[in-house]
Amino acid sequence: MTASTPAPPTAGASAPLRRRRPRYGEAVIKGMLLVAALVSVATTIGIIVSLLPPTLRFFERVGVWDFLSGTTWSALFEPPSYGVLPLLGATLLITAVAIVVAVPLGLAAAIYLSEYAHPRTRKIFKPVLEVLAGIPTVVYGFFALAALTPLLQSHWPFGDGPEVFNALSAGLVMGVMIIPTVASLSEDAMAAVPHSLRQGAYALGSTKRIVAIRVVLPAALSGIVAAVVLAISRAVGETMIVAIASGNRANLSWNPLEGMQTMTGYIAQAGEGDLPTASFDYTTIFAVGLLLFLLTFVMNALSIRLVRKYREVYE
Repeated sequence: MTASTPAPPTAGASAPLRRRRPRYGEAVIKGMLLVAALVSVATTIGIIVSLLPPTLRFFERVGVWDFLSGTTWSALFEPPSYGVLPLLGATLLITAVAIVVAVPLGLAAAIYLSEYAHPRTRKIFKPVLEVLAGIPTVVYGFFALAALTPLLQSHWPFGDGPEVFNALSAGLVMGVMIIPTVASLSEDAMAAVPHSLRQGAYALGSTKRIVAIRVVLPAALSGIVAAVVLAISRAVGETMIVAIASGNRANLSWNPLEGMQTMTGYIAQAGEGDLPTASFDYTTIFAVGLLLFLLTFVMNALSIRLVRKYREVYE
């Protein structure tokens, strides 16, 4: 009995796997991405660490409830008062005016660019629209104070017009500033919707308007929600427009025709260098800054939950 010899490899059989060469380029890219992620996390931690010690010193003298529920803010005057509601109310009011302007116009621009515009027109209009995001905010603030406010005062149809410094002009100009954020991100979300959904709707006899509003818009809802929340965060953190156009008077009012001061406006005013860094008044900057940070963090967390809730996955 003879020993059997191994059969020769048949045609079409796969060749034995060879050890691949190490891909150093991929390792370098992985390392760079990891460093970028760690830098962003470390920056956030650094912001929290820098805000906490002065904020804790502030709350040693001012109660948390008094800070959050007080209706008078006069931290830099005598007698001092540290109720943050006027600053918080002005921030929310101006942000609301900005969102009322930015969301309808931004969504309309996104629907046009995604569903109606010719590809050549889209290539021209989208960069032009995004140029608005590159204009310095101090220019927006000066435009609101020097051009928009006099225009509103001269053409106001009901009673007394806006004051020289007012929340309305600041909110309107801020809304124009964040239109590119809503429009660009929403258009990207709509462009990611598969064309098969559009073709199926057209096959059922739907018009372009019906397809845009009832098919594409719901399918891209998660991206649109993220765009809107990002725009809100951008408006809440805006400084120069409100510092120039809305004034520096802490005023607890829901009348946008009056002047008022936002949280970022106070931080800009108090941080100009007139306050000694070791004084108690200087710690008010960090208390307001921590509240602003927490407000933005809550909005971003809410955005993540909404995006996950309304996300549509297509294969």
